[in-house]
Amino acid sequence: MAKAKPVTGLDAQAPTATNARILARERLEEMYNWSEYVDNPFEVRALHDLRIAAKRLRYTLELFEDVLPGACTSAVKEVEQIQDELGQLHDSDVIIALLRLGLGSQDSGTVYDQALSTAQKKQGKQQTLVRPDLVAEIVNPQVTPSAEERYGLEQLLDKQQHRREEQYLAFRQHWYQLQAEDFRRHLLNVLDREPVTT
Repeated sequence: MAKAKPVTGLDAQAPTATNARILARERLEEMYNWSEYVDNPFEVRALHDLRIAAKRLRYTLELFEDVLPGACTSAVKEVEQIQDELGQLHDSDVIIALLRLGLGSQDSGTVYDQALSTAQKKQGKQQTLVRPDLVAEIVNPQVTPSAEERYGLEQLLDKQQHRREEQYLAFRQHWYQLQAEDFRRHLLNVLDREPVTT
């Protein structure tokens, strides 16, 4: 995951609203730094980083909602939708990768160990996409699926790939709708309005 860029230009003596606007502008630019990957559905990592950047912008706008202009509320909803769309896309990528691992032959347990470790770490922190015991079964290099199980996994993989295509198209359509509305310029204009001092 891409790390957040450090924000410069903050002033501890300035009103909170002034610093909040600087932070929001920086997070907006950070999100748009990933926009070059929007048209490539196979840039899985970059699209995930775009989601993380959108999350940072959303949290910044929500955290400082009391000192930012009220018009930022509609921006929060749009950014949250981008975050949700990309989150669903990422979930599909994880499921597809696990299904491909389960269908492929594994020469070592490295991928198995990594997938299981990741699922176990996430289980304690949040609702997991796939239970660790299921990950262990799907990607275990010692377990070869029967013909019937393989058929079921192939059907599930095909269905998940179609779902991912639909999710990507929905995200891309939403992104370009926001570009047609000049979302970025609109939010910058809102942030440039005279701050309320606190």
